[in-house]
Amino acid sequence: MRLTTADARGDVVVLLIGMRINRFWAVHHWLPVMLAMFRMLAELKRDPGRGLLSRVLLTASPRTYYLVQYWESKEKLYAYASAADAFHRVVWARVNRMDRGGRVRGHVGIWHEAYVVPEGSYEAIYGDMPAFGLADAHGQVPLEARGRYAKDRFAHRSKGEKAA
Repeated sequence: MRLTTADARGDVVVLLIGMRINRFWAVHHWLPVMLAMFRMLAELKRDPGRGLLSRVLLTASPRTYYLVQYWESKEKLYAYASAADAFHRVVWARVNRMDRGGRVRGHVGIWHEAYVVPEGSYEAIYGDMPAFGLADAHGQVPLEARGRYAKDRFAHRSKGEKAA
């Protein structure tokens, strides 16, 4: 088995963002949410300078869909979320107007969680896998480059930094 690990250096920024279909029959409520997410992803792909490094679309059930996103920095994530020229701002303004107008009926749920993971607090291992997840975002190296054991990969520091 060919073992590899992610070549992440420094802090890692992860955004989990998704939706839950609360009422399947309310397609006119949840489909626009799903399509908006795909439009935002297309926007970010066209402009890599915004900071999205990689993403993985997952499903937790027939009701729940989410993306694991890896970002260059929390600053770039925040900049995209608040950029006047970004589709995210248009969508979020629409959601806020609907909520204030009492037009949010609970047919679809939306959520996100953001994490800044300090170096030394993450590790990864992939067996016979193409670059995926953290390795897709930051590159992939042979396992031996970071250590055969999880404790060694956790202890790894970027050049010039020492383990605590």
